[in-house]
Amino acid sequence: MAAALLVAATHAAADIVVTKAWVRGTVPGQQTTGAFLTLRSTEPAKLVGVSSPVAKIAELHTSEQSGGVMRMHAVDAIALPAGRTVELRPGGFHVMLIDLRRPVRAGDRVPLVLEVQDAKRRVRRLTVEAEVRPLGR
Repeated sequence: MAAALLVAATHAAADIVVTKAWVRGTVPGQQTTGAFLTLRSTEPAKLVGVSSPVAKIAELHTSEQSGGVMRMHAVDAIALPAGRTVELRPGGFHVMLIDLRRPVRAGDRVPLVLEVQDAKRRVRRLTVEAEVRPLGR
């Protein structure tokens, strides 16, 4: 079952809906994995950061094709245009969980703390529980 979170508007801040949050399971010794989710904001906003207690480092990343090779790199923010769904997915924008503190296995729940900045540059933190899916899924 996909995790979902609705953050109520306060003082004209945007409503942010997070759905379909999941993390790719790991094998013994694996130190990184990806987290994926869908976001929708009622107002223009940006995803500017992420953290999780299961990893020492969490970064926003994108994947791009360059010279026939798929490469990933960190990004400072991911735009959340008003009223549009933004999907963080394999092969596109996603969250990298780096230097895992423990393996994550299918059926586990992984907390993700998202930092969202609104048009007035206010940042708020949203917490969502992501389900861990098997590695090959």
